Amino acid sequence: MMLNTRTTQSGKGVDELDNREFYRILQMDSPKDVLVEVQSILGSISPKINIASVTYAFLSTINLFQGRYAGYLACNTNYHDMRHTVETFLATARLIDGAVLNGKRFDAHDIVVGLKAALFHDAGYIQEHDDREGTGAKYTLNHVHRSMAFFDRHKAELGLSDSDAAAGQAMILCTQLDETIENIYFPSESFESLGRILAVADLLAQMADRIYLEKLLLLYDEFEEGNVGDYKNEEDLLRKTLSFFDFVTERINKILENNQLYMRLHFESRWRLCDNLYTMSFEKQKAYLEKIIANPNGSLVKHLKRGGVANNVHQKKQLIKKHVNEN
Repeated sequence: MMLNTRTTQSGKGVDELDNREFYRILQMDSPKDVLVEVQSILGSISPKINIASVTYAFLSTINLFQGRYAGYLACNTNYHDMRHTVETFLATARLIDGAVLNGKRFDAHDIVVGLKAALFHDAGYIQEHDDREGTGAKYTLNHVHRSMAFFDRHKAELGLSDSDAAAGQAMILCTQLDETIENIYFPSESFESLGRILAVADLLAQMADRIYLEKLLLLYDEFEEGNVGDYKNEEDLLRKTLSFFDFVTERINKILENNQLYMRLHFESRWRLCDNLYTMSFEKQKAYLEKIIANPNGSLVKHLKRGGVANNVHQKKQLIKKHVNEN
């Protein structure tokens, strides 16, 4: 396989991609586009993969986050939202594809279980129908174990056996930041590899997001409700995220040593781009954060303008303040 090709299907070199095209490839435009992309990736990996089963799980995930899953409310956490779950699903499929291109062997059934684990790795943030107090953010510290419980509780309707559910739970546990993956029991080496892939995909999907820095304002609200950390305010979280970039880089490389190679192989095969777009975006976010911290010129938040996130957060806080003053 040629690894020095830097030409996209449109004939552009990767360095010529404008921001819009770069992120159209990296993140896709909608959940439907992500599903179509993953279906295509799976078809290229092996004809034995049960794409219909993955598709059913994907549609079930959408229903869960949108409040159409029996017994559950719609997702009301704005950082750990449907967008993040869908992007983790896509990043997982891409890493699996890259691993296969590098000679890694996975059973087709194991890949299906791994992708279902990716889809429900944050189900623990979703509140049950009679849980009306606060938001799912209150479960931040134990959401991983809640996700594992959800995966087991709904295994039958997701087409999972008892052993499948146990393997998926182990994979979901890999996404807990303070968990040592070497201490987790996996029923096979294949499932351990898929668990490591999911852990890395979860981090890449968050921190390569075009609006990652803006979404930290939403994460601050989740942390505040969930009693996570000792952040004084949103700006404090932004400043401390700079060291978090380094922590994540080290963790990713420790968990999955070949992650860079896998992503490059995938993008070269799928898009004829010999680069890891996730790392490129990750570095863009970090560089911009370094820039505004070094020369803040007032509030850091005023420099976060993508997606209208900062403005929406400000307006929401103003409405809450007004409501409190009126009462």
